[in-house]
Amino acid sequence: MIRVPTEKHTPLVLSVEGVTKSFDGFKAINDLNFYLKGGELRTVIGPNGAGKSTFMDLITARTKPDQGKILYHLDSGEDVDLTRVREHDVSQLGIGRKFQNPTVYRSHTVYDNLKLSLSGERSVLSSLFYKESATDRDKIHDVLDTIRLADYEDCLAGSLSHGQKQWLEIGMLLAQDPKIMLVDEPAAGMSDEETERTGELLLSLEGKHSLIVIEHDMEFVRQIARRVTVLHQGHVLKEGAFEFVKSDPEVVEVYLGRQTRNH
Repeated sequence: MIRVPTEKHTPLVLSVEGVTKSFDGFKAINDLNFYLKGGELRTVIGPNGAGKSTFMDLITARTKPDQGKILYHLDSGEDVDLTRVREHDVSQLGIGRKFQNPTVYRSHTVYDNLKLSLSGERSVLSSLFYKESATDRDKIHDVLDTIRLADYEDCLAGSLSHGQKQWLEIGMLLAQDPKIMLVDEPAAGMSDEETERTGELLLSLEGKHSLIVIEHDMEFVRQIARRVTVLHQGHVLKEGAFEFVKSDPEVVEVYLGRQTRNH
């Protein structure tokens, strides 16, 4: 892990500067610059192939950039160069990722799913030798209240609806108390009511965590958007408030217009 001293405190929690990543000659990410403030909820949109998933992979060290830097700004004033960190260590640093399809322990209760997530990488086997503390119980119940699953704590995760599984997985991230949460298409496959509740959940986390939310559902984006980043061909096309981005001619042409045609 490479730590770089900084000269002064910065309100930023993440800086992505000049990052490029190619696969077999195709530039999935092309000279990308992106900055996230502490406690910010940022929505990232863009057409298929815009580089959104690769962007997440780079932040979490699943893949390494060909050039550029990705700096994670610590409260201490130091920076961690994420391009030189192993994927396992990224999660330990406080950067958590939720993929589009929920991954929960289906044969375990909702409560136990959260308990297994408390220390990040605890395995099911090692949990047999783990003794739950009062602090852990309080933490789990706080998370259950946040994700509105307190009435389901004794239910098997496999019996939950799709939306409830999504909320549980967000809760499993929260159990690790991440500084940055990366959330991929949380509203996919949800009913209108579940989508609205998911938006309320993410908005309730703003300020307590820094969030990057990738989403295609523009009504959902409208609900949660503070600042929207539009990716196109691995580069930031536009960035700003939802209405500014939504009405931009370039965004309409490369993304919103395409969405309308596809529907």
